[in-house]
Amino acid sequence: MKKFKIILACMLLSCGLTASAQESGDTVTFNPHWFVSAHGGVQYTLGEAKFGDLLSPTVQVAAGYRFNPWLSARLSVGAWQSKGGWSGYRVNGVPTTKTYKYNYVAPAIDVMFNLSNAVCGYNPDRVFNLTAFLGAGANIGFGNDEANDLAAQGYNLRYNWEGTKVRAVGRGGLGLDFRLSDHVSLGLEGSANVLSDKYNSKKAGNADWYFNVMAGITVNLGKTKNVKRAAAPVLPPQPQPQPEVKKEEPAPAPQPKPEVKPIRRDVFFKINSSAISDAEKTKVKELADYLKENKDAKVEITGYADAGTGTKAINERLSEQRAAAVKKALTTEYGIDASRVTTGHKGSTVQPFSQNDMNRVSICVTK
Repeated sequence: MKKFKIILACMLLSCGLTASAQESGDTVTFNPHWFVSAHGGVQYTLGEAKFGDLLSPTVQVAAGYRFNPWLSARLSVGAWQSKGGWSGYRVNGVPTTKTYKYNYVAPAIDVMFNLSNAVCGYNPDRVFNLTAFLGAGANIGFGNDEANDLAAQGYNLRYNWEGTKVRAVGRGGLGLDFRLSDHVSLGLEGSANVLSDKYNSKKAGNADWYFNVMAGITVNLGKTKNVKRAAAPVLPPQPQPQPEVKKEEPAPAPQPKPEVKPIRRDVFFKINSSAISDAEKTKVKELADYLKENKDAKVEITGYADAGTGTKAINERLSEQRAAAVKKALTTEYGIDASRVTTGHKGSTVQPFSQNDMNRVSICVTK
């Protein structure tokens, strides 16, 4: 249960944090691409000695391909050192635990699942991405001289091996990447690796395990996303002043009544919010003052949401709430008759501005 809570917390972190929302109304789609990575850290080989005595260095390099936002595959090669512990060792007749080390190289093929994109939707600007992986390969062990020395002293290591040994290995783990740019990310990776009982030279009647915790860097190669530029917004035409008509009579012609020009105010909102900020309340007051001065005028309010964040359903609801928020402010705070205010909403299906953040907006046009 505790491990599940940790994974859930990582999922919420990776879904909730983004470098920023898309900064334009452009449509962004995933582009398949290659990547390479390099990691280094520490390995713990399960055994009889104390935890700290069974820690050893490990490194890993990998190259892979991202097929879609949530599925990738890689060829990884881990290497360096593993350790074992022999609790039957004696010093001056006193039982003690003796550790010994040996080397390995472990190529493997991993299938990787980007849980953040799979659960929360594709977002190329997401700061944290949580990935799970499963894989299999081979562990090539060598340099087992210290275990051989124990065997030469008469200790019965039932599965002691010499030279080079190749064993199948299965593995699985999690990775958490921190995005620096479209092409570079830093990350942490933890994995559990299982082999046959003969890996650490001792017979235990169960599989042998080693666990890696590493930090490293991943570099995406080539183009990672496709961007389709949004069309420029179409603004309503502005009315043109009527030319003054002069009469031929000597008496001065009566002046036409000044035409009331409609106004437009764009009330912007913060991400995932329909609350009107203090900075935007000035625009609502300007609309109210206009409607009070022009008793026959009405206002049409249309709410929008940016396409770079959220889902279609969330954005539909959010755009409706943004239009309703402006109407409520006009009617309750400034006493404008509700019959003079009409509202509508477009969700994220229509993007009036080229900058993504500006599409978190209610566009208010008088008529």
